[in-house]
Amino acid sequence: MTDIEIAQKNVMAPIADVAKKIGIGEESLELYGPYKAKITMAELRALQEKARDPQKRGKLILTTAVTPTPAGEGKSTVSIGLGDGLNRIGKKAVIALREPSLGPCFGVKGGACGGGYAQIVPMEDINLHFTGDIHAISIANNLISAIIDNHIHQTNALRIDPRTVTWKRVVDLNDRALRNITIGLGGRTDGIPREDHFCISVASELMAIVCLATSISDLKKRIDNITVAQTFDRRPLKFGEFKCTGAIAALLKDAIKPNLVQTLEKNPVFVHCGPFANIAQGTNSVNATLCALASGDYVVTEAGFAADLGAEKFMDIKCRAAGISPDAVVVVATVRALKMHGGMAKADLSTPSIAALQKGFENLSVHLDNIKKFGVPSIVAVNKFVTDTDEEIAMLEKLCETKGARAVLCEGWAKGGEGMEELARAVVDITEKTKADFRYLYESSASFVEKIRTIARQIYRASDVEFPPSVLKKLREYEEMGYKELPVCIAKTQNSLSHDPKLMGAPKDYIFPVRDVQLYSGAGFVVVLAGDIMTMPGLPKMPAALNIDIDDDGVISGLF
Repeated sequence: MTDIEIAQKNVMAPIADVAKKIGIGEESLELYGPYKAKITMAELRALQEKARDPQKRGKLILTTAVTPTPAGEGKSTVSIGLGDGLNRIGKKAVIALREPSLGPCFGVKGGACGGGYAQIVPMEDINLHFTGDIHAISIANNLISAIIDNHIHQTNALRIDPRTVTWKRVVDLNDRALRNITIGLGGRTDGIPREDHFCISVASELMAIVCLATSISDLKKRIDNITVAQTFDRRPLKFGEFKCTGAIAALLKDAIKPNLVQTLEKNPVFVHCGPFANIAQGTNSVNATLCALASGDYVVTEAGFAADLGAEKFMDIKCRAAGISPDAVVVVATVRALKMHGGMAKADLSTPSIAALQKGFENLSVHLDNIKKFGVPSIVAVNKFVTDTDEEIAMLEKLCETKGARAVLCEGWAKGGEGMEELARAVVDITEKTKADFRYLYESSASFVEKIRTIARQIYRASDVEFPPSVLKKLREYEEMGYKELPVCIAKTQNSLSHDPKLMGAPKDYIFPVRDVQLYSGAGFVVVLAGDIMTMPGLPKMPAALNIDIDDDGVISGLF
């Protein structure tokens, strides 16, 4: 059966019953039908208070992966299966994941609900409109754009230089035609013509803000602090000067509350916010993670794409902002993906090859080394495919031993939590025997150039970084504006440790090119654009939308 067929055959429990498993009563839920709910603000505050006490919160397990390949890795599947596995061995485990973006659902990558018998449900709802969070963020973002352009058109009392507006419009779809546009065309009543841009909603600063804000007041403070443009005398302009922050926050009053759903095995999952890890911070919301930490003894969360992107940003951005740190990291790998990193073509991956596996292991080796730099113990989750041979699995386990890491075979896709019990026991064992000595990769006091160089050299294995003069000028200006302490969020391809998607395996000793930087003063970091990365993806030649359909009974098909 396909993933969606498996999900549709599952009989879900009422979400109020799922919430009771972790001590959340129905009075603390805002129901979106029988199987989805948001946490009330009162309950959110109570859970936050509990989670901020290290003695009362659960152990945090971060799931990351090797560099993605077309062969697939299954990070969400392992995360969900691990949560189910922990519950099967008697641990009170809660999962915290991101919301899927519509862009990949109709494009190429797919959703974020796991696969096989390790899924979260209702799968169709979560992958499509869910509770409307991403739509609310999109509308709020575009209201900011409308307010800026209306101000320029009406009086421009703030003396905004239209050429310097950095705030982009958004839509939660892959639409390359909107990357670069001209607005305000027509007559005198149609606005002031200027160049504008769209990015996908999940790459927006407002998505990052909702992910990191812990309360309405924190949300409003961050919205106030967004830098949207410069005045004609080159003064940075904050959105707070428009006096419309309350209106933006009002649109986000529900979007800031975490959503609660369930796995196929009726275990609780917080699903909230969905930033991409290649062009944003790539983690679920601070609020969702705190709720999970307050309600479970073990919390399984994930960071997007591989450890060089999602895991680094989880450590250096999210942990820094939330005051949390992981107790262990699970690095997901597959024999198939490692053989691709070893030079095998996708069409040949069913053919056993110890040589390709050994060469491709270099990619996993780099990610394991990178996790050590944060002082957190790690385990390798070998996501099993039917084409994997016993010899290949044995070799991968042996290779992991040479790195001081334990490799555990995972069969969550085929068996659900039952196929993840060994990994669950390994996670419990490593967290009980090894105490994490968590540390950030760089100090907040370092310059932006030093922070970028540190990530490029230590995580991406570049020999140096190429900074255009225009980028160095902007970074100096950000520091002079008082933002030197902010972390950096590097936007680069997810398909390579480097900036070049064609460089698979474990590239090193290359020059890492920075193309541009942008200040996200509301979110609290500086975005660094490297290589050819785009903040608005495009659809592939054969988009996933070709396969999706719905019948007269409202049953969706073809959604993975």
